[in-house]
Amino acid sequence: MFRSRGDLPRWWVTLRYNEPVTTIKQVELLRLLASRLERLSVDSRWARRASGLRGNIIKVLDEADAGIPVPASRLDLLTDVAFDILRRAAADIPDAETWLRKNERGA
Repeated sequence: MFRSRGDLPRWWVTLRYNEPVTTIKQVELLRLLASRLERLSVDSRWARRASGLRGNIIKVLDEADAGIPVPASRLDLLTDVAFDILRRAAADIPDAETWLRKNERGA
């Protein structure tokens, strides 16, 4: 692949030389997160952000599949943001028991 620092792409050298790169577990986790982000309801207020993040994750996965080294910090950031969006979207889902109690009183 790359034999010396001079062979590395310019953007890679400016990020951090010797930074750990992609691991299989990180890539598989990103694949799972991308599929979860895709399943968010269109009505969710987090859907647009999830769509943009999912596009970025797919771009990174394509780079990793092509053998291009992806900095671990980039993967960690995408993973953290994906979990944050999923957590916030889940918090917006109403509690079923509360909803049932509310509708029983109104009926």
